[in-house]
Amino acid sequence: MLGLEDKIGYHFKDKALLTKALTHSSYANEMRLHGGSYERLEFLGDSVLSLIVSDYLFKNFSDLPEGDLTKIRAAIVCEQSLFTYAQKLGLGEYLLLGKGEQQNGGRQRPSLLADAFEALLAAMYLDGGFEVVQKMVLSFVNSEIKHIMESFHDYKTQLQEIIQQNPEERLEYVLVAESGPDHNKRFTVHVMLNSNVIGVGEGRSKKQAEQMAAKQALELMGQPV
Repeated sequence: MLGLEDKIGYHFKDKALLTKALTHSSYANEMRLHGGSYERLEFLGDSVLSLIVSDYLFKNFSDLPEGDLTKIRAAIVCEQSLFTYAQKLGLGEYLLLGKGEQQNGGRQRPSLLADAFEALLAAMYLDGGFEVVQKMVLSFVNSEIKHIMESFHDYKTQLQEIIQQNPEERLEYVLVAESGPDHNKRFTVHVMLNSNVIGVGEGRSKKQAEQMAAKQALELMGQPV
């Protein structure tokens, strides 16, 4: 587990707390562990994560209303994002899983890794305090926030409003490529004006790829984005 501590930039004073944060219920039941699994830590970690992200958004996006902040926070702390954070840490290889869970691919299951990531945050909070967790979480959020904000901005509507000024023009989004495993797909989309490609976009979802294609089209048209 020393390797994981190096990755998160924090070394636990109470190693038992770290072990518990990595213990899945299947392993705890199989080994009949008195301390149980990380499920209670997961509950606490969810709240700690939400507070850190809320604080960050509140202080750094003072011009956004409450509704927008809520939507952005939801995108940052959703299962897919937490799974991505856990993957960057290689968290799956450190988990203590029961034999059945391990054989069924538990180390790569998005929901399991997302839960374990939250449990790890709770363990860090209990062992080292709020600022320790905040530093680690923001290292992930800062790398993701640009992509999330771009997805949040509705470039498609902005482009549609411009094209509608010429009723004879036809706008269409075409999926041209799809790659990666089911839990980490990458999509490439072309936005077509009549038969011409006016923008190309990539994203983790078709919707995000379409937004990125619309953004490029706007930029090429000299429109503010």
